[in-house]
Amino acid sequence: MSKAFTSQADAWTEAISIVQKRYDREYRNEVFDLPEEVESMPLFREWVSHNLSSKIASPFWELAQFQKNQRCLDIGCGVSFLIYPWRDWEVYFYGQEISFVAKDALNSRGSQLNSKLFKGVQLGAAHQLSYKNDFFDRVIATGFSCYYPINYLKLVLLEARRVMKPDGILIFDAIAPDLELAENWAILETYLGAEVFLTALDEIQELVRSLGGKITAQRQGTLFCGYRVQWQS
Repeated sequence: MSKAFTSQADAWTEAISIVQKRYDREYRNEVFDLPEEVESMPLFREWVSHNLSSKIASPFWELAQFQKNQRCLDIGCGVSFLIYPWRDWEVYFYGQEISFVAKDALNSRGSQLNSKLFKGVQLGAAHQLSYKNDFFDRVIATGFSCYYPINYLKLVLLEARRVMKPDGILIFDAIAPDLELAENWAILETYLGAEVFLTALDEIQELVRSLGGKITAQRQGTLFCGYRVQWQS
């Protein structure tokens, strides 16, 4: 169990720790010892060549409708500030991340790229955000909901709503289980150390509605479906 989460341990501590360790290993460029049949998968070769992440990543900016000087929280941000054009969007970047390696990389280099826009990354889980109520104009939560069952996503959505301004926008994504890529990607991720949950998208959409959210736009990618959500007063 990761020492990062023992101080606020709950039912999700072990599941989060598993995902954290899987990504810490990748960010450190550690070698994964996988069966020959997995390494023979075309998807694995794309992953090894570092082409897979850009291919499957959700283009959250297309849904976010950024405006200058907005405050944006990127949950599960990875190394987002280093690879996406946040300086061009001119929004203030705040991050929360479970990977020690990604968090340290961003905090050591983010201010060098733009000390005005980069506001730092907190180490913490997506359902326990380290920010005050009604603070953000935009909240991004992409690339990680697939590692948890839908009842965890409910906690994440509630936390996102808490930290958002009443007129704020949430962008999150969910794996589209009916896509051809989904099952093979889930197999690969399992061997990399993290189980994938192939939850039906209609269940995800119903969850949003049950929490008072309205899906105002969506984008289908090669693996994930991205959603823009606003909360109904």
